[in-house]
Amino acid sequence: MGGEHRQAAVFLDRDGTINEETGYMDRLEKLKLIPVAAEAIRLINASGMKAVVVTNQSGVARGFFDEAFVEAVHMRLRKMLWTERAFLDGIYFCPHHPTEGRERYLMTCNCRKPAPGLILQAAAELNLDPARSYMVGDTLKDIEAGARAGAQGILVRTGYGAESAAALNLDEEPGWKIPGEKEHPNKEPVIFRPVHIAEDILAAAEWIVRNLRP
Repeated sequence: MGGEHRQAAVFLDRDGTINEETGYMDRLEKLKLIPVAAEAIRLINASGMKAVVVTNQSGVARGFFDEAFVEAVHMRLRKMLWTERAFLDGIYFCPHHPTEGRERYLMTCNCRKPAPGLILQAAAELNLDPARSYMVGDTLKDIEAGARAGAQGILVRTGYGAESAAALNLDEEPGWKIPGEKEHPNKEPVIFRPVHIAEDILAAAEWIVRNLRP
């Protein structure tokens, strides 16, 4: 049954894509939906595609909050969306960091975007087909993670998205920066590009529905 009919999904970054980018989400009060987020997720729900969140939460590794707090944030996020009749089929997060933080979480893992591990884990557990799916996010790490899993990427201009879109035009210039990170150490060109740049998550969802792949 598992491999016979895998479903398409929209994998969604969290901070800056669904909810407002506020730095580390270390207080529940910081969680505020981007105004069109619930409408976008309702549209995904209505399309028959699964809506799955995949998010880096290195604040766990750095000791800013624990995994239980991340789960509490996600419970609140689900409730906020639920009140607007929007539903998430899964939420996956990476608590690790490769160079900073507590020993238990200090590692180079396959789940921290731009690695594809979260998407592949969700695909395996929820019987999803990445090749028929999309990754929506506000950073180039999101786009790369999607591409490495086999999904098409859509960049939104909310959160760090405007800076990320600008980086696509500056990728041949020395010293361009990935939003939220230190200067790119290797100054490598952008390899993984989005198939579309949308103003926000709703515009991304509308584009996806118009371009659904069989």
